Amino acid sequence: MPNPSTVAPSQSTQVIQKPYPNYKVIVLNDDFNTFEHVANCLMKYIPGMTSDLAWSLTNQVHFEGMAIVWTGPQEQAELYHQQLRREGLTLAPIEAA
Repeated sequence: MPNPSTVAPSQSTQVIQKPYPNYKVIVLNDDFNTFEHVANCLMKYIPGMTSDLAWSLTNQVHFEGMAIVWTGPQEQAELYHQQLRREGLTLAPIEAA
């Protein structure tokens, strides 16, 4: 009979899955982009963006100083951030949600 102090503990084969973190794309208010330009950019680059939601977010940017316009995986967040910045929108750095 083996000595209990020499028996190796069994290894756990349980895998713990963690979801990838989400990242936020945040548009900031500025003094040079028009409401129409901001709303049009959101509709053009953010998937599934409706006209009503784009205008609601644009109003939020104007009246509250910022709006989270998209949340999701980092690679997509970086793409949307780059596209919106290229259009001249003022954006906060991408941040984890």
